[in-house]
Amino acid sequence: MVDVLQLRLEQRQTQKIVITPQLRQAIKLLQFSAIELQSYIENEIRDNPLLEAEERADGDAPSPEIIRADGASAGVDADVPAFDARDASPAVETVTDWEPATPGDRAYEGAPTAASPEAEWLSTSGKAGSPSDDYDPFATLSMAESLTDHLNEQAQLAFPDAQDRFIARYLIDLVDADGYIRSPLEDAAALLSSPLEDIERVLGVMQTFDPVGVCARDLAECLAIQLREKDRCDPYMERLLANLDLIAACDMQKLRRVCGVDAEDLREMMQELRALNPKPGAAFEHGEVETLVPDVIVRRGPDGEWRAELNPSAAPSLAVDRAYYASLKNRCRSDSERTYLADRLASANWLVKSLEQRLSTILKVATAMVEEQSAFFDHGVRHLKPLNLRQIAAKIGMHESTVSRVTSNKAIQTPRGIFEMKYFFTSSIPSASASSEAHSSEAVRDRIKEFILNESPEEVLSDDRIVTMLKADGIDIARRTVAKYRDALRIPSSAARRRLKRANAA
Repeated sequence: MVDVLQLRLEQRQTQKIVITPQLRQAIKLLQFSAIELQSYIENEIRDNPLLEAEERADGDAPSPEIIRADGASAGVDADVPAFDARDASPAVETVTDWEPATPGDRAYEGAPTAASPEAEWLSTSGKAGSPSDDYDPFATLSMAESLTDHLNEQAQLAFPDAQDRFIARYLIDLVDADGYIRSPLEDAAALLSSPLEDIERVLGVMQTFDPVGVCARDLAECLAIQLREKDRCDPYMERLLANLDLIAACDMQKLRRVCGVDAEDLREMMQELRALNPKPGAAFEHGEVETLVPDVIVRRGPDGEWRAELNPSAAPSLAVDRAYYASLKNRCRSDSERTYLADRLASANWLVKSLEQRLSTILKVATAMVEEQSAFFDHGVRHLKPLNLRQIAAKIGMHESTVSRVTSNKAIQTPRGIFEMKYFFTSSIPSASASSEAHSSEAVRDRIKEFILNESPEEVLSDDRIVTMLKADGIDIARRTVAKYRDALRIPSSAARRRLKRANAA
């Protein structure tokens, strides 16, 4: 029997989840921090000619009253925006807190006026008035000197021999941000095909460079270099530097015996060590400091209740330039140009609506969180309640993953300080009594910290003793959990604290 290969058409209906590029964009916007979002919007404005940043007066931002914790909100029915690219109606833009008088404007208030002699001189010199074409406002700015540049300048003067300068430049490249050379010198000698004695000789000269203590191979050598600079590296101090592990263990009795000094001399030697710089290269670190911009501000409302409001400074203001779109549309001559313009319009509208949805979602989550943790804003960390993402998701009718994205990389400003939104989601510690509510792990951690800070030098609290005290307060907790929380607070064990208190008392 011969099988006959037949061709036929079949129609099937299936359901599957498809993540479109627009949906990916909306999800990505949710988990951006305020600074990341600002950078993303600036890139979109450069890529899309129909987008523009708007500046409006205060008070136009979405009102917190229209977003309720039960999920009811105007025009927000899902976790992500449902947008049709054919929709060309203008979206409601969110608001940026714009201050007409910028810091630069305020700084310029004291500048010379156009009629003053100073202004006349500046205008004739090409630095004020109508600037000349070749004037560069950044020409007078200077880059902060790095540690590598600082050491290379000194090496040029310290080593007249070219071979020594070559070795010095290689060793300078090995200096880390703290000012140490942690790589073995044997490796450098093998790589440069130079005798180890030459490497050590060059390193010895480099250890006289500024800042004092730089190019050391370990902490003891770094401190010894600084002590030699002060002419204080005597045999007793050398013994102390050779036993830094005993200082870390707070074993002062053994230190006195090893160094051959009494308690008073040891105390003076320890004070000298504390005055030294263990990281001489840290002064040359010029990393950029990012300002933490809170996405939500918590204030007390007229009714006395705590309310969450969007921070206008973190709410990006973006709009679609309809007039520019109309002018471009009338000048389109080909189908490709019209298609490109339509795609840019759809992308711009989608981004504006996605930003709207992001702000609405953040406000819904923050409002529900503030309602759950209102006791914290009234009384402090001791009154934090156990809270998880599932509880907030159920309260506002969203998926748990959406709440997780909203609370990631977001900060909230409160009368008690600025916190990450994740800070208010804490695990639960059971109560010792079945009738009492569970306790927040963050509140328990704060209690442990207070117990240890208030302990007396005569009675250092062990972990078992802390467990007993917490159970007396109605908190059922294991000793290993107390030890874990204590380590997270960077508090040493009871034995180490006892040795430290004895050393300070001596």
